Amino acid sequence: MTTSTSTPLPAAPDEVVTRAHLRLVDVAAGRMALITLDNGLDYNKPNTFGVGGLTELSRTLDEVDQLVTAGSVVGVAITGKPFVFAVGADLTGVPRLTDIDQARQLATFGHQVFRRLGELEVPSFAFINGAALGGGLEVALHCTYRTISSSAYPIALPEVGLGLVPGWGGAYLLPRLIGAPGALELIVQNPLRQNRMISARAAADMGIVDARFDAGNFLVDSLRWASEVISGNRVIERRPVDMADEWTTAVAAARGQLDLVLHGAAPAAYRAVDLIDAARGSTRDEGFAAEDEILAALIMSEEFRSGLYSFDLVQRRAKRPSGVPDKSLARPVTKIGIVGAGLMASQLALLFAQNTEVPIVLTDIDQARIDKGLGYVNNEIDALRAKGKLSGDKANRLRALVSGALDLNAFSDADVVIEAVFEDLLVKKTVFANVEEVVSDQCLLLTNTSSLSVTAMAENLRHPERVVGFHFFNPVAVMPLLEIARAEQTDDASVATAFALGRMLKKSCVLVNDRPGFVVNRLLTRFLGEVTSAFDEGTPFQVVEHALDPMGLPMSPFLLMQLVGPAIAFHTSETLHGAFPDRFKVSENQRAIVEAKIGTLLAWEGPVSRLTEDVNAIVSVGDSPSTADQVRQRALDALAEEARIMLDEGVVTEPADIDLCMLLGAGWPFHLGGITPYLDRTGTSERVNGRRFLPRGIASLPE
Repeated sequence: MTTSTSTPLPAAPDEVVTRAHLRLVDVAAGRMALITLDNGLDYNKPNTFGVGGLTELSRTLDEVDQLVTAGSVVGVAITGKPFVFAVGADLTGVPRLTDIDQARQLATFGHQVFRRLGELEVPSFAFINGAALGGGLEVALHCTYRTISSSAYPIALPEVGLGLVPGWGGAYLLPRLIGAPGALELIVQNPLRQNRMISARAAADMGIVDARFDAGNFLVDSLRWASEVISGNRVIERRPVDMADEWTTAVAAARGQLDLVLHGAAPAAYRAVDLIDAARGSTRDEGFAAEDEILAALIMSEEFRSGLYSFDLVQRRAKRPSGVPDKSLARPVTKIGIVGAGLMASQLALLFAQNTEVPIVLTDIDQARIDKGLGYVNNEIDALRAKGKLSGDKANRLRALVSGALDLNAFSDADVVIEAVFEDLLVKKTVFANVEEVVSDQCLLLTNTSSLSVTAMAENLRHPERVVGFHFFNPVAVMPLLEIARAEQTDDASVATAFALGRMLKKSCVLVNDRPGFVVNRLLTRFLGEVTSAFDEGTPFQVVEHALDPMGLPMSPFLLMQLVGPAIAFHTSETLHGAFPDRFKVSENQRAIVEAKIGTLLAWEGPVSRLTEDVNAIVSVGDSPSTADQVRQRALDALAEEARIMLDEGVVTEPADIDLCMLLGAGWPFHLGGITPYLDRTGTSERVNGRRFLPRGIASLPE
């Protein structure tokens, strides 16, 4: 018999409490207690566990204990409301925790409640009917057995991505269930791969669950299956877990990979590996106690507070962008024209077709280019069809939606035309002037420029008010950010229509005012400009390339430059130098690389990179080297200065928008909070600008 639990922590006043409803269900083996988690709202507000929710579950388990003691039930099962099992901890109250004792109490309370499911005198079952994330999956892991609905998605332990660890049993139970390699993949690797989730099939293949049933009859099938297990008519056999060599090898490999990627940044990932390593030789009590201590310490860390801030930006602010005109002003979009048929234009055509399902017309200077663009679209559709991501009918519909035309008159009935031509102001102005001659006065004109003036593009048009910047990031299908730039004469209806289209494309849209480089490119160019200047001055390549490692950025400076393309990076730096010559430098070494048409900057010797012989042959450096610390601080100082100037200029209204752009457009990690919390945390903001970007307690520990 388990015991009731309690915590002195109060429930957060804004917690949406998940109830644990108990009913008795008769099965062939006898009577089962069935607990249903339900917060009373639909699937858009999934079940979570705050102090209130944990207390509710504990009270229900008190009733279950009585039934078990009385011999009234032969088993206990827990499931969720339609489409949702549970998605983890309710984090709304976490920022209110002010000391490590409070954080430890929260960690301990979760363990105390959840472990009761695994310590009953009868078998316990988790029927995972829908999304199971974090603490939701941990509830299931505490049960004796688990089934899953074929439609259940997503399944994940995403805590490391937020700056935490699975702290309610997951770091101990999962590796002992499926082995260290699988646990490391789910707990450490997936959160660092842009928070990758797994499907019900994958959960079954990994051994996380014991059975998978069709969604249509999931509960009935799960109850029948559980009855067979209870009666002994079904024996569950699980793959044995290698507790020796495989475990040791997997942990060592994980630590090595973290060092290569994070270089000591993001402590949660390292602590998660430590917990999995220790789980092999620990008792359950020891494993849970270790989770309590580590979770409490991480809750009271600046990295987690920044991660929580990042999570809120991505989940909330990205869905409710600031400064956007009323959506009722948006005009309908029934046809889209694309000027250009190159790679970017072709990516846009596919994205538009998939998400708007309206006719898309590509145009270019000759039929060969058009055919190549259409070929790209059709090949990508074929690839999606082959992977099972499109039905045959859907693939055929998408192919039919995308066509090409040499004559701009094909845009005469278009509601939106976007240009995706060479990054040259005169070229883009000419394109818009020609398009304006054939489209209606209400047709929205979009430019995918990354750094040029949208206002300048529109200045000679009859209707400059309908021109909007619509800046995607590569690869178009993957990167979630869309910078929507308002020019000086852009009207509200055009902005509203652009945002409506962005939502149709399932992008996270941020409104920016038309200034060179908008947000992401302006900050990255200023940042990288200082790094490349240090190299030009004589700082050794290895020092420059690894100076930023302590930040845990997704890639090193020269690798990023190679990915973007030296020519594109140089063009952007020239554009911004023209606008702000006192702050943005033009590297002559970069110029030489571009003029030599060198696209590959790096060669690799195992995990170590170096400049290629072609690059080394043409670069010229000075004799004023800097240390790694000096390079990093120089780059951070530049970021702090530029971000403050951008806010003063009104490029965006708040630091949160800068941070959201860096998270979604540059892939900067959650533990940095985008960038402004990190600049505050390191003291850079106050030293450079005389003040913080954010008040204490926002993306940081309270005072």
